[in-house]
Amino acid sequence: MATAQTPAMADIHSGEHGHDQASPGEIAIGVIIGRTSEFFDFFVYAIASVIVFPRLVFPFTSELTGTLYSFMIFALAFIARPIGTVIFMTVDREYGKTAKLVSALFLLGTATVALAFLPGYSEIGAAAIWLLALARLAQGLAWGGAWDGMASLLALNAPASQRGWYAMVPQLGAPLGLIVASALFAYFAGNLSADDFFDWGWRYPFFVAFAINVVALFARLRMVTTEEYASLFETRELQPSRISDTVAREGHNIMLGAFAPLASFALFHMVTVFPLSWVFLFTRESPVRFLIIEIVAAVFGVAAIVASGIIADRVGRKSLLMGSAIAIAIYSGFAPQLLDAGAFGETIYMVIGFILLGLSFGQSSGAIASNFKQMYRYTASALTSDMAWLFGAGFAPLVALLLATNLGVIASGAYLLSGAFWTLLALWLSGQREAGDMDAGESSN
Repeated sequence: MATAQTPAMADIHSGEHGHDQASPGEIAIGVIIGRTSEFFDFFVYAIASVIVFPRLVFPFTSELTGTLYSFMIFALAFIARPIGTVIFMTVDREYGKTAKLVSALFLLGTATVALAFLPGYSEIGAAAIWLLALARLAQGLAWGGAWDGMASLLALNAPASQRGWYAMVPQLGAPLGLIVASALFAYFAGNLSADDFFDWGWRYPFFVAFAINVVALFARLRMVTTEEYASLFETRELQPSRISDTVAREGHNIMLGAFAPLASFALFHMVTVFPLSWVFLFTRESPVRFLIIEIVAAVFGVAAIVASGIIADRVGRKSLLMGSAIAIAIYSGFAPQLLDAGAFGETIYMVIGFILLGLSFGQSSGAIASNFKQMYRYTASALTSDMAWLFGAGFAPLVALLLATNLGVIASGAYLLSGAFWTLLALWLSGQREAGDMDAGESSN
């Protein structure tokens, strides 16, 4: 009897007949390109939220208040991201992964390039605020759909002795995206007059983001049509399950997985968005010079991410995450005040921060993924990523800036300390749960 072919199966079959098998290196390159494009979009917006949007969209208030408003809108994408996952998982089930990726990345590119045409408050009044918020919400929805699961699934399906190495490969996209975004803004801000930069110069990085999204789309489509991707689908590891069923069956593990990387996700914004806002608002340092410091520090972050793969394969991913969380807790107690110590202090803060970020973030993806039952793993991993970014990073710049301005810059370390605490607790509870499952399995034999 002939069986109906689902859209997802059609994706696989077209891949089998239309493309040769991709090598692991090609898949890794495709993953890195895809993640770099996402993080480039992210950092282009993040940098603009500090040095452009407060002046363009909130000129009616102080620079500090305008930045706080900007950070509120910044957080909207993280609130929208789980909603995007729900929407695009439905697209995935009904029409296949190609349709999901094309529609999600089209939405992301459209929302990003639309920001390049954003009028200011002086031109259209409060409508500029609503347009900025709408574009940010659209970016968040698109990021939920652009998630492809390869970060955690590559690690999970890698040889046991190399899971740490495979886990770190997609994470390289974060510092690479930051380097490109910071370099673009530093170039335009450093070579244009202030009037020209705020008039049109800041808009060019958003056009570049759209172009990079197009390249990333083809790289991801190439990956989706490989035999390796098809194999993961056929073993159900890339099949989307219903959100309600997934939450009912895996809700506990989703929450553990969301809190496990909080230390690295909190640090993520504490060495990227927050310090740029502090330096821009409260010091006489040039934002261009600080962007260059970020670029240099991000290079250290790349090296640390690569090192995390080597270290994790020797000592274990969870051991590295726990050790990194303890180091981040220590860092939170002294490092923020270095931002008030001039260019040298800022450089030390950023370099140490990026090294710790690389070691922890390099292994943060899918740390609890092995706990998920196979049929729910794809959707559960997506929801876990959404919740981790929401809890750990979405409000980090806003909370850190509020703490720093009201209680002193050292108080911003409290956010990092809380992230380290929740990471250690989640990893400990995860270990207890795994031990309990093993004991239950042994007793039933």
